[in-house]
Amino acid sequence: MSDAYLAYIVCSILSFIPALVLHEVAHGFAAWKLGDPTAKASGRLSLNPLKHIDPFGTVALPLMLMLMNMPVFGYAKPVPYNPRYFKDPRKGDVIVGLAGPAANLAMACVAAAVAWLLYEPAVGGLLDNELFSYFYVWFLPQFALINLFLMFFNLLPIPPLDGSSIFALLIPARYLPQYYRVQQYAFPVFMIAIVVLPYFLHVNPFSWYLDATAGNLGNLLFPFRIS
Repeated sequence: MSDAYLAYIVCSILSFIPALVLHEVAHGFAAWKLGDPTAKASGRLSLNPLKHIDPFGTVALPLMLMLMNMPVFGYAKPVPYNPRYFKDPRKGDVIVGLAGPAANLAMACVAAAVAWLLYEPAVGGLLDNELFSYFYVWFLPQFALINLFLMFFNLLPIPPLDGSSIFALLIPARYLPQYYRVQQYAFPVFMIAIVVLPYFLHVNPFSWYLDATAGNLGNLLFPFRIS
């Protein structure tokens, strides 16, 4: 295993875990602030990664994507919440849904801000330091990209991804229970498509989408090209 590939793996893991954890905590925190104690009562406002790990979405899927040289993303155990606690369940559903992607965007912006703050020292010779070079050239871009991948992936309007929360504003209230039931079955089908389409049909629309969105935004945020 080359040093570059090892650095890629380590930086991906160190980026992926906080990106997922804070994404899920943001969902739960938003629900809690809107009056729903479900996530807090179930211990899902914790920063402990073990509280959020899903065996497939947090471990198996990212590893498969890394091995397939695809953008690394995945998911954690969904944070439970109950819209019945919200004063306005429709708006509350959208706020909770968008809180996770917003957290990922904030983390990507923090990484970019650090890169800008350290840019002059970096080009002034600090990159000669091996440890700093790994942090600046490998970790910061990878941390930003993984957060942006998670943000744009979750913004897809496909149940039960966060972007589908917009449907709560569009669907008549009497059909919402049926919509929430559909969410349980739509996601496994979607995840199979993510793996099956690129591997067997050599068609990868998800990679194109993430490159066009997360990749381009990452390059706009950073003082150097990162994708």
